[in-house]
Amino acid sequence: MAGGAGALVKARASAVAAEIDKAFDRLLPLPDDPRRRLYEAMRYAAIGGGKRLRPLLVQATCDLFNISRDCALRVGLAVECIHVYSLVHDDLPAMDDDDMRRGKLTTHKAFDEATAILAGDCLHDLAFEILADEETHPDPFVRVELVTALARASGPAGMAGGQMMDLEAENARFDLATVTRLQTLKTGALISFCIDAAAIVARLAPEGRRGLHGYARDIGLAFQIADDLLDVEGDPVLAGKALGKDMAAGKETFVSLLGVDRAREQAALLVAQSKAHLHGFGAEADLLRAIADYIVERDR
Repeated sequence: MAGGAGALVKARASAVAAEIDKAFDRLLPLPDDPRRRLYEAMRYAAIGGGKRLRPLLVQATCDLFNISRDCALRVGLAVECIHVYSLVHDDLPAMDDDDMRRGKLTTHKAFDEATAILAGDCLHDLAFEILADEETHPDPFVRVELVTALARASGPAGMAGGQMMDLEAENARFDLATVTRLQTLKTGALISFCIDAAAIVARLAPEGRRGLHGYARDIGLAFQIADDLLDVEGDPVLAGKALGKDMAAGKETFVSLLGVDRAREQAALLVAQSKAHLHGFGAEADLLRAIADYIVERDR
């Protein structure tokens, strides 16, 4: 990745992360009643840490259509609510049973399992409350389409369905097509929403979204291949979580099926394809192109 592109992604990601943290701080004031511990857990999980890649993708795609920064921020915040809820629940003993996330104790370790479950539930609900609010967009039809698209990306036909497949992977041998399908749901569906959300707000006709859909599909798979490579070769300190767990659990991954070299080649091919899908855009898509490069060259 060229130095300029890397600097662009890091600068924009840092700015987005600061905006997201401020927004969570405003949305989650601590109440002076017995719910206080729940709000503390939500704030613990949501504020600070993380790449904030999904809100960055929302804003980068909104740049293509001159969508307001406030709208882009609120849609990105909703996506981050879903992402954080999924991490809180994935870390639970009944799921991946992790102790560390984003360089600190997982939410159920810092609080307790019941509080972590409720915190995840409430962050999930908050996502749709944000999208349904007039502050996100004045057109109710746009808001309904955003809510529907995020629900689909989060549920059994998206992220949660992929997570179920991931749980089943501990007891079955998955081929490359099945692993690809798993990751298209578990990781790719939410990433695809980030791209599609801007098209929804811009009221882009379905035929005008094909290139963006191709970009989203390819970077979603490239992102997961990069994650699989980091799980084998990465630094747990930089990652802020335990690595090597998929291999220990006997799960098939892109790396176990393809090998390190072929997996890296496939990720590079997907990045090239993703950028080719943006051929109809000019400099306004430079951030999306830079993000595609960043996805496979990151160290965490």
